Amino acid sequence: MSQNTFKHLPDLLGSITCQPDSIVSRTLHSDEQSKIVLFGFDAGQELSEHTAAVPAVMHFLEGEAEVKLGAETVQATAGTWVHMAPGLPHAISARTPVKMLLTLFKKPRPAAQD
Repeated sequence: MSQNTFKHLPDLLGSITCQPDSIVSRTLHSDEQSKIVLFGFDAGQELSEHTAAVPAVMHFLEGEAEVKLGAETVQATAGTWVHMAPGLPHAISARTPVKMLLTLFKKPRPAAQD
């Protein structure tokens, strides 16, 4: 059995520390199907409006943020979960220090043809 069949992270929140006046990130996993990135935003930090070419999920783990999703703005707190279709313009503004887990769903490689 392969030794790389799972990854275990016993303390997700402790895996990243918000830095003063910064946005920090740590890639936890990346393969052909997905990329999972843990973000730490200091209060007042913003990710300007952008899009992703693939479906994505933001799961807010800690803190409070304002999230722009297309033409709408929602409030995010610990436990907020957001699924975004490819191409949706979005932005994040941290009101307090925020920790957020981002999952990008890449398209799987087509099966080999015999």
